[in-house]
Amino acid sequence: MNIILHPTYFPSISHYVAMIQAQEITFEVEDNFQKQTNRNRMYIHSPNGLQMLNIPIKHTKDKHQKFKDIKIENDFNWQKNHFKSLEAAYRTSPFFEYFEDDIRPIFEKKQDFMMDLNFEIFEIVNNCLGVDLPFLKTEEYFHEIIDKTDFRYLTNGKKDLFQNEEYTQVFEEKNGFIPNLSILDLLFNEGRYAVDYLKNQKL
Repeated sequence: MNIILHPTYFPSISHYVAMIQAQEITFEVEDNFQKQTNRNRMYIHSPNGLQMLNIPIKHTKDKHQKFKDIKIENDFNWQKNHFKSLEAAYRTSPFFEYFEDDIRPIFEKKQDFMMDLNFEIFEIVNNCLGVDLPFLKTEEYFHEIIDKTDFRYLTNGKKDLFQNEEYTQVFEEKNGFIPNLSILDLLFNEGRYAVDYLKNQKL
């Protein structure tokens, strides 16, 4: 299966199910930025339930700005806040401390462009999972995709209705199981077992 999808901020489990099971991955890099998507947000299982972590971006007057040109608003202390939220959610998970040093640089080093950050995250998460996922990038935008399975809709949380099989989550007894969170939820709870889990899910 050849697929096309967006680079996102610590991708959802559905994104990784698609990528782990694909023969060829193409990332859409020529699209216009759309607000309220996982391009600059992720969802985690916090002590109080579902929590969204959103990266602030610099707004311009240009309504049709390409995502690859979107800059991060680093005047807000989003990195510190996001890492504190991850610690509160996953400090007691089985594998947080094991992967902590791998992901910490994301929350310490400043990146100017959102897309660059997402690609750096993709590389780090793949290293944590122990997988190699080569990819291509689009060279122009096509509304209709003919030769690939179009998973670009997965970037929009409202359209991504994927329900993955349950695994043990830190606050499951308190909040119940929450499906299709950021890949970090699966990684911190299942470690490298996450790869076999992803291979066995059906989109």
